[in-house]
Amino acid sequence: MNGVSAVLAYIGLGANLEAPRRQVEAALEELAALPDSRLLARSPLYRSTPLGGPEGQPDYVNAAAAIETTLPPYALLDALQAIEQAHGRVRTVRWGPRTLDLDLLLYGDLVQDDPRLILPHPRLHERAFVLYPLHDIAPALVVPGRGTLAELLERCACAGLERLG
Repeated sequence: MNGVSAVLAYIGLGANLEAPRRQVEAALEELAALPDSRLLARSPLYRSTPLGGPEGQPDYVNAAAAIETTLPPYALLDALQAIEQAHGRVRTVRWGPRTLDLDLLLYGDLVQDDPRLILPHPRLHERAFVLYPLHDIAPALVVPGRGTLAELLERCACAGLERLG
């Protein structure tokens, strides 16, 4: 990397349009190719029922990834959004269907809250489709201000979540 101290970052992936499994797999490959970064781990894929948003959406395919990066948080966010755009992501309906969604879940132990980036991700602790894939790749992870993944999983129902083979 570029001589700057590397940070461990976690990314949540999801898609429910245009071959979602293929979208997530391709995005994982693109994460591995990010500049000044290295893909350390990727979770198995999960299928989840949509939360919120319009009725009748297709199920999502979700995963989580761990990367080591020297990119600053906003540069990483920009890179993630560029990957989303390359996959045809359109932001029209909140929690609506999408070709690809990449969420920066954690960036080291950084805690921040500004209009562009909230870390840890504000709903990470209550979403099974994030917690279970994260637990697969980092079972001892502690989410700043929220507790361990094990504690968070105890309080999060896994209804509507299925690990894919």
